[in-house]
Amino acid sequence: MAKKDKSEYIIQAVDHALDLLEQFHDDVDELGVTELSKRLKLHKNNVFRLLATLESRGYIEQNRVTENYRLGLKTLELGQTFIRQMGILRQSRPVLEALVAECNETAYVAILKEQSIVYLDVVETDMTVRVVPRVGSRLPAYATAAGKVQIASLTDEELDSFFPNKELKGFTPNTITDKDTLKKELKRVVEIGYAIDNEELDIGVRCVAAPIRDYTRRIIGAVSLSGPSMRFTDERMEKELIPLVRKAADEISMKLGYHK
Repeated sequence: MAKKDKSEYIIQAVDHALDLLEQFHDDVDELGVTELSKRLKLHKNNVFRLLATLESRGYIEQNRVTENYRLGLKTLELGQTFIRQMGILRQSRPVLEALVAECNETAYVAILKEQSIVYLDVVETDMTVRVVPRVGSRLPAYATAAGKVQIASLTDEELDSFFPNKELKGFTPNTITDKDTLKKELKRVVEIGYAIDNEELDIGVRCVAAPIRDYTRRIIGAVSLSGPSMRFTDERMEKELIPLVRKAADEISMKLGYHK
């Protein structure tokens, strides 16, 4: 028996309902029954029945003032579910593994939580000398590469709110403790597209990080490489590690719907 084409199983009413939902896009936020009838080439009675069904399930709602229809909260819930399922952790793991395979240094994905960063996942190097993984730890954003690429997008007012004191806590002689100096550093991070932790949190450890963006172009995390300063030389950073970490961040961003 020949296998049927999937198009033969399409339920027309469901197809029409989805066509109706897809009319609300870009700057089209509200539509009336008459306009929907024209767009869908359906009788007004059929459009009204579709609207009533979708409204009963929360996918469509009616503006009681204009009597037009708009998308309901249920569509937002579906979108948020999609974003969670296609989230940063699931999308980043294979990219981190490929990144480590290329340079054999420890790679992280991190997010910003208040004034700190939290490492969500790590893929370790197999080198004997390595940085101790810090998955789940909260580290100061201003003293880490993964933190700096995320707070670099904040305004001066937001930074002042984040760090109310002019002087920041120092962890090593290289930590940026002056807020004005930090702001200048963050402006540079925005210009070059990546950040470096030059032994600012731990002596003997250097990191480089690039931002992860989602479909709204918002920075939602960072990819970072971390290792001993003896291996993270300026020359190697410039020629190998910085390009690799930027490429990895771009790959994850594109998986999350970001387009340059």
